[in-house]
Amino acid sequence: MTDINFIFNPEQIAVIGASRSKEKIGFAILDNIITSGFKGAIYPVNPREEEISGLKCYCSVKDIDSPVDLAIITVPVSRVTQVAEECGQFGVRGLVVITAGFKEVGREGLKLERKLISICERYKMRMVGPNCVGVMDTHTPINASFARGFPNEGNISFISQSGAMLVSILDWSFQMGIGFSRFISLGNKADLNEIDFIESCATDPLTSVILCYVEDITDGKRFVEVCSEAARKKPIIILKSGTSTAGAQAASSHTGALAGSDRAYEAAFRQSGVLRAESMNELFDLARAFSSQPLPDQDRVAIVTNAGGPAIVATDAVEKFGLKMARFTKDTIDKLRENLPAEANIYNPVDIIGDARENRYRFALETVLKDQNVDSALVLLCPAAVTEPENTAHTIVDLNTKYSTKPIMAVYMGGKTLTKGKEYLTNHDIPTFTFPEPSVHALEGMFRYNEYLSAPETKIVEDIPDLDQGAVRSILENVFADRRVVLLGHEASAVMTAYGIPNSKIYLAKNEDEAVDISDQLGYPVALKISSPRIAHKTDVGGVEIGLHSEKEVRKAYQRIMEKVTHFLPDAPIYGIEVQDMVDEGVEVIVGMSRDIQFGPLLVFGLGGIYVNLIEDVSFRLASSLVNCDDVRKMISETKAYSLLKGYRGKKPADLDALTDTMLRTARLVTDFEEITEMDINPVRVHPKGSTALDIKITIERKD
Repeated sequence: MTDINFIFNPEQIAVIGASRSKEKIGFAILDNIITSGFKGAIYPVNPREEEISGLKCYCSVKDIDSPVDLAIITVPVSRVTQVAEECGQFGVRGLVVITAGFKEVGREGLKLERKLISICERYKMRMVGPNCVGVMDTHTPINASFARGFPNEGNISFISQSGAMLVSILDWSFQMGIGFSRFISLGNKADLNEIDFIESCATDPLTSVILCYVEDITDGKRFVEVCSEAARKKPIIILKSGTSTAGAQAASSHTGALAGSDRAYEAAFRQSGVLRAESMNELFDLARAFSSQPLPDQDRVAIVTNAGGPAIVATDAVEKFGLKMARFTKDTIDKLRENLPAEANIYNPVDIIGDARENRYRFALETVLKDQNVDSALVLLCPAAVTEPENTAHTIVDLNTKYSTKPIMAVYMGGKTLTKGKEYLTNHDIPTFTFPEPSVHALEGMFRYNEYLSAPETKIVEDIPDLDQGAVRSILENVFADRRVVLLGHEASAVMTAYGIPNSKIYLAKNEDEAVDISDQLGYPVALKISSPRIAHKTDVGGVEIGLHSEKEVRKAYQRIMEKVTHFLPDAPIYGIEVQDMVDEGVEVIVGMSRDIQFGPLLVFGLGGIYVNLIEDVSFRLASSLVNCDDVRKMISETKAYSLLKGYRGKKPADLDALTDTMLRTARLVTDFEEITEMDINPVRVHPKGSTALDIKITIERKD
């Protein structure tokens, strides 16, 4: 890890391009640094000025008579590289390049950006930007940006790839009463990126929650490595935009069509402990919850309400988001029965009815918080004539302090009459919502994060025996030599065999006699399939015959296949006909892989056969992280196929151990060989004893 703390806590800062004109960004940045209360040395740089805002102005950074930790560059784009060179020669440690006009504008801008990167590398300077708003730290304090205003002090770090998003959130935060520790505008991410800042914020003692808005991830492998460690220190919540699956439309396999780049992000976030927000509202709902409330030990939620309808909505949300309604102890139920009106509901949700004042809220909420079966509480308040929203808010705050190990969320369902109560709750760190669903979703995120923290930090990597890498390498080289990118059936079968994956054996016959000999060795019945790199859908051209029980049937089938294929596709190169043994019935699943450009091989599992793309009953994982049976079993259990595998309506359970072994070996295969870009094993037929890979498609690309 490279220490970049000097960016947030520099001792000296130079503003290159500082200006007297209030209309220019150079003035706004200098003024923001001064008014934020920065206690270090500030050096304006502008060759046309002698003094700006009461500070001596310098012609060049090289004229400054002391070291400079950080230089903010806001000169025209044509001068940026020259200024960066001067900073490097002078020994400046880091740059924040505000200036736009680099790769975001096209080829010429990209050339300039590459030159800027090379300057930073030569002088070992770290750079934020270019084309960014700047950085802020409320605890230093420093506002090295051209944003309007300075955030309230808090414990949330916000990292944004969009400058507009950053300044909008800053302005919104004043209205919502949210405080921040750091604001970071990434810009073009030419050097420092979201991974560097996540790593830095994870070690910042004044940051409790890390929020990110990103449009892409710069280095997928490093992202997973850094976030897996950083997420054990503090929660990381990311809103990832640009979720289009257009990139999957050209995929040649079922897996490729199912995957799409967003699936890889989803898997990477999940496996590295990152919580993914689906909207800006959710991003900050989670931030408010994490920044002020303890993590729930388990998933049992208690609801206290003065209205039945909202309680039903909240209860539905608890089930929808995978949490549980707490079941109170007998002692709790007895106390509620003895002290609440006869019309009240004493079971969860606890409905203290519409005439409830503050004292009834206090009793009911404290009673359920004392219950050992309750891990978190949700307080719903609707504005009836006798409701005391402000006094009740004081009670909620008091009990949150008293029962400090259990998170409390407040839902004040109303507007004007509840304003003061909402403000009091917000000012005293109680996450407050207008409707129940977001509050429950925030609780679910907190519970899911706690599950990640509870998992073993270091996984046991299971040894996988009998892997013949040399055999696979030889097969791939032969395919490359033949100028092909898709393995034929018998080649794919041989790859499976080399990695110990049980499969329906396939052998290539170049004439009838060879087909008969192979059939005799395999044992009847057998299937015959045309072997040609030009024929993807063999059944469409009569290229498949199954259930052949004798030499005579094999010979006739061989002849029929050759006649039909040469009739429909006379120019297709024919390598021969593949002979494949028939296997017993079982549950058909798909095991596949699509190689993501950022995160590497993405493994898919789900219900297989002809409906795989229609039903899309699938789960995804980065193959590199599937290292033991527990990982695989959890992946399998997330699908409806799992119900079939366990045995359904009298069917015998399928061999989950055999399937798990196949998936572990597949993950290892695609991790060992980067040349494999897509793979489908569809179906894998899982029997009561053992499993068999039937149809196997492997697509490759040479990596030089």
